[in-house]
Amino acid sequence: MLVYLKQPHVRAWNFQDRHRQFLQIRFPNTRIEACFNSKDFLELLPEADCVLVWHFKNEWLENAPLLKCIATPSAGQEWIEVEPTESLRVSFGGFHGPIMAESVIGAMLYFIKAFPQSLEFQKQKKWARVKLTDRMASLQGSHAVVWGFGKIGQAIGERLMALGCRVTGIKRDASQPERFKHSAQAVVDAKGLTGALESADHLILALPGTDETTHLLNRDVLMKLPSSCYLYNVGRGNACNEADLLDALNDERLAGAYLDVFETEPLPETSPLWENEKVLIQPHISAAVPKYLDWFLEEFADRVESDANGS
Repeated sequence: MLVYLKQPHVRAWNFQDRHRQFLQIRFPNTRIEACFNSKDFLELLPEADCVLVWHFKNEWLENAPLLKCIATPSAGQEWIEVEPTESLRVSFGGFHGPIMAESVIGAMLYFIKAFPQSLEFQKQKKWARVKLTDRMASLQGSHAVVWGFGKIGQAIGERLMALGCRVTGIKRDASQPERFKHSAQAVVDAKGLTGALESADHLILALPGTDETTHLLNRDVLMKLPSSCYLYNVGRGNACNEADLLDALNDERLAGAYLDVFETEPLPETSPLWENEKVLIQPHISAAVPKYLDWFLEEFADRVESDANGS
């Protein structure tokens, strides 16, 4: 098993000694090799039957005659160029939903509990009870629309339901809605999008980064939202037309936006999003936690064990 999990920007996304120890315990008869640069990885690749990586290029397959499995912590498929075959399994992380739900809920509370305004009044040493309470709302009874209702969207919906939200999931295949009874009160396809948006208090984007999702959130869609609605994007940045979003915010057609992903990353310093007081920005870290790779490796080991048992 060959591991090449190195990410220069986030410490929690890097393979460490404890991760090697975990894999050795779960796979006692397997040789575990960890690489920290592409040169070493490519040198050892011909011997590997399984690789754990952040990215994998299609051209590398020519140098991997024994390879049977490619596994990545990433939920998105942009960095794995290889398509699965009968002899090659490609698996993606499925553990992100609960972590990202926490980020979304944190951003929701940031807006509706007037935290930024509270901080400003704190700096001024003002006991601004009236001004703050006039701005506050509750998740209880609010309508949250989750656009992109895969594993991540469903995890978000499930936790919002537990907080008393009425959740509507938007999904290409909305058949058999009973499948989603624990994560949404209603699941609709594109035909039901307008009706869901018109009563949304919170719109959460959990869409993948594909050609089909590019600029799904645009001026026409934003016009359908109430001006009191908040937007949250934790899927991929291509889904949101940032120019249209800025127009909606500046024209007071949207209450605020939490953005963790962007059309261009890193977000250029010249972007007006940085200076918009209605925008909360994070640098693509909604799933970043200290145990990120621990949870990925646990999931991976459980999948291998399940496959071995035929379950």
